[in-house]
Amino acid sequence: MSTSQAWLVAGGTIFLVLGALHALYTLQDERRPRRLVPDDPAVMEAMARSGLRLARGGTTMWRAWVGFNLSHALGVAMFGAACILVGVLLKTLSPPRAALFVPVAIAGLYAWLAVRYWFRIPFAGTVAATFCFVAAWLAY
Repeated sequence: MSTSQAWLVAGGTIFLVLGALHALYTLQDERRPRRLVPDDPAVMEAMARSGLRLARGGTTMWRAWVGFNLSHALGVAMFGAACILVGVLLKTLSPPRAALFVPVAIAGLYAWLAVRYWFRIPFAGTVAATFCFVAAWLAY
């Protein structure tokens, strides 16, 4: 395995783990809310009682919250899996060097979202993965 491949697999693994943990925490919160939920139980109760205007009664804010978190987790995990796959198949695929900037850009956007809207663990993970992808791009 080349250096570029190893860096792509490492960065992809970080995203895959973060996405899988996010999905696991979200699913656990459906039964016993304690991780990705508001500190104030009244807020969560209000979310469960409040409809989403866009849905016109088709869902509540709580159900939408769970769905948003699960779809976000799926997207993060799929991005990680795709980066691992590209890393493993890099020699076979032989993409142009510019193509390896795509994971850098996507990971950089996730890092920006993390610093702006999320908390320490996703921020640290996305920054670490971004550095992995930069290293893969530079080593390619």
